[in-house]
Amino acid sequence: MTQAAASIPAPIPVRIPIRQIVPWAVLVGLLALIALYFVSTEQGAASVIANHYVHEFVHDGRHLLAFPCH
Repeated sequence: MTQAAASIPAPIPVRIPIRQIVPWAVLVGLLALIALYFVSTEQGAASVIANHYVHEFVHDGRHLLAFPCH
């Protein structure tokens, strides 16, 4: 039995390349914040885009995330 236990190799730890992940994490975070802005506050006085096209496009998502819009 000792030979069977000795023949199992030890697991090699996986190295996570943090320097390669950080730029993508920052990009995804910025895109998420932009999406949250458009879903939550893009209407009325705080509007970046003049028409109500963005408001109508994200209207159902706004209600789904419990943001008031009326």
